[in-house]
Amino acid sequence: MRVSAKGKYALAAMVYLAQSGHDTVKTVARISEELNISKIYLEQVFSLLKRAGLVLSTKGAQGGYRLALLPEKITAYAVLKACDQALFEKAEPVLSEDHQALNHTLDTVYQKMDEEVKTSLESFTLSDLAEKVAGELNSYMFFI
Repeated sequence: MRVSAKGKYALAAMVYLAQSGHDTVKTVARISEELNISKIYLEQVFSLLKRAGLVLSTKGAQGGYRLALLPEKITAYAVLKACDQALFEKAEPVLSEDHQALNHTLDTVYQKMDEEVKTSLESFTLSDLAEKVAGELNSYMFFI
């Protein structure tokens, strides 16, 4: 499975927002700086996330983006689906119509793979991922 850069950046930005707190507003510039992602590219990502109803925007000097739902309610699947539609497109048959039985058999394999990937991605919430990041950070702490 190949997740696009847009999908990866979207998931990283959403986990960052989840770590910051559900009601915390962050500017694209701040997120861009913190995650070392192009601001222009991140603006495109947030436009897609907003269109999907995953983030809310606030205008003005104190403006920015925040999660539209609690982190427990947003899955990795929802984020990737919003920003990486190609990941979930139906595969076109590669063989001619002379091989319909083989095409159909392969389609059932690809469909099963898609279902498994979707189920797996739906099992990860932003809350889960934010907790995992926090756990990773704690494991890097050195006490003197």
